[in-house]
Amino acid sequence: MELIKNKEFGGERPLFASHGLKLEGVTIHAGESALKECSNIEATGCRFEGKYPFWHVDGFVVRDCLFTEGARAALWYSRGLEMTDTRVEAPKMFREMDGLRLRGVQIPNALETLWRCRNVEMENVEVARADYLLMYSENIRIRNYRHQGNYAFQYCRNLEIRNAVIDARDAFWETEGVTVYDSELTGEFLGWHSRGLRLVNCKISGTQPLCYARDLVLDHCTLAPDCDLAFEYSTVQATIDSPVTSVKNPRSGRIVAQSYGEIILDDNIKAPADCAILTREEQDGQAR
Repeated sequence: MELIKNKEFGGERPLFASHGLKLEGVTIHAGESALKECSNIEATGCRFEGKYPFWHVDGFVVRDCLFTEGARAALWYSRGLEMTDTRVEAPKMFREMDGLRLRGVQIPNALETLWRCRNVEMENVEVARADYLLMYSENIRIRNYRHQGNYAFQYCRNLEIRNAVIDARDAFWETEGVTVYDSELTGEFLGWHSRGLRLVNCKISGTQPLCYARDLVLDHCTLAPDCDLAFEYSTVQATIDSPVTSVKNPRSGRIVAQSYGEIILDDNIKAPADCAILTREEQDGQAR
């Protein structure tokens, strides 16, 4: 690989169509498309200030780098990225990408980030201001993750999350095939219109969670007192290790909880209207 060390570039396309480059301590100043149409790129300890530095790139490694706010929309239409120990301060990152591995990455301004991406792995990643993160993305594995920002994971397919703290209104809307393990989920209107959402050993808070869901599973989760009007028009199998403030008009399935503040079954319930709603004591009694 050709080594470029401790140099500065700016303007339009300074390293356009380069292949087999190793960048160390390089600064990309204001300009556009510094590394567009490239392949086999390694960047270590670099600073990116200009717009769109990595577009249409095939195979690249980014270590210990900084993308300033000016490096907007830095990584689009590319594949085969491994990014570690990097800080990304610019919004609208990672679009239409295939094959991303992010480890030890901080994204404090993650607005509209990771859209329409495929085959994503994230570990020890923190995001903030992350409205609409990972929209329309698929085949995603996330571990040891912290998230602040609304409308997260909308329209995702085949997503697994472990050991996360997620603060997001309207998270997991219209998702399919999502499983979340051992996590804290905070925010209103969680998981509406989802299909096959499975929550395992999760702590859930926020009003009106998990409505209009199909094939919803809760496996030994807890619901905070503000989780009222839960499961409206959902088909659900739930084991809840806490009291539930209120359940409203679930369509079908079985819900078992420690206790219920209120169960609302009114004329607006939808067929088949046969959800079994039991306390743990009632379930144990049936088993005898």
